[in-house]
Amino acid sequence: MSFSFFKPSRPKTPQEVTKAIKDSLMALDTKTVAEVRALEKAMEEVEKNFVTMRCMLSGDGEVEPNVDQVSQLVLEISKEDIIALVIHKLPILGWEARKDLVHCWSILLKQQIDSKYCCVEYIENHLELLDFLVVCYDNKEIALNCGNMLRECIKFPTLAQYILKSASFVLFFKFVELPNFDVASDAFSTFKDLLTKHGTLVSEYLNAHYDEFFDLYEKLLTSSNYVTRRQSLKLLSEFLLEPPNSHIMKRYILEVRYLKVMMTLLKDSSKNIQISAFHIFKVFVANPNKPREVKIILAKNHEKLLDLLQNLSGKGAEDDQFEEEKELIIKEIERVSRLPILKC
Repeated sequence: MSFSFFKPSRPKTPQEVTKAIKDSLMALDTKTVAEVRALEKAMEEVEKNFVTMRCMLSGDGEVEPNVDQVSQLVLEISKEDIIALVIHKLPILGWEARKDLVHCWSILLKQQIDSKYCCVEYIENHLELLDFLVVCYDNKEIALNCGNMLRECIKFPTLAQYILKSASFVLFFKFVELPNFDVASDAFSTFKDLLTKHGTLVSEYLNAHYDEFFDLYEKLLTSSNYVTRRQSLKLLSEFLLEPPNSHIMKRYILEVRYLKVMMTLLKDSSKNIQISAFHIFKVFVANPNKPREVKIILAKNHEKLLDLLQNLSGKGAEDDQFEEEKELIIKEIERVSRLPILKC
């Protein structure tokens, strides 16, 4: 049996936890960073305080979190500018500290007090923090942490809307093709959430930025990177076929340049890409209001298209439906190719 001559330390209050976090983060100034020993000590303090915050927010595995303490901690963190501080200090935080921060982040954002999301409101009043998190994809050391934090933010419409409308959004077209596979994949996950989580917001954005967006998106569809082509093609199907985007899809399928992109993808060496391309190509062909330019392209290339389609087969349980759709598209291409007005 062991005996302790020391009293167990009194648990910290939410106010004390917040003050300790703030003080330890503030200690990570440029002077400290230049001094290795001082930095190590400061980092230990940050990690210790983040563990305390994590336990207060989600319990320690044995004791459930105290609801009143959680609410008070969220209020204090919002009031004391801790949100801004942790984001700006991310590049110099250690791995353990970043891991605990990401764990706490979703809890902080989801916590409601008197029907208000305090931390979300804080970010709404400091929207430049979202730009900072997006730009952090350029730093592979913290990119995945920032990606996790961004996806939690995107769950809230006001924050997602800001990113969509900000200058930072176009950076995703670069980040999804970064040479680091893990970072590029994570950036694509965030990009996908931005384009699929809030249908009405996305529809408004695409309507207002149609040309700019699809010019950039075409570069993803024609990328030399197989993963980029496949992911962007699959995502295009998802958000174009969303009911709020029906007017965007109707506009998209009138454009010859995008029909040509799909025809090129039908010839891709990957069967997966061919099949995904078919599901968008078929909408161009099935459109009852095809413009004359689209009909001309289909008629001029009908022999090659029929060869491609006849050699294309579906996957597994989808085979029967795929074959039915393919036959309908083949018949429509044949019908268009026989139109006398197109032979002039």
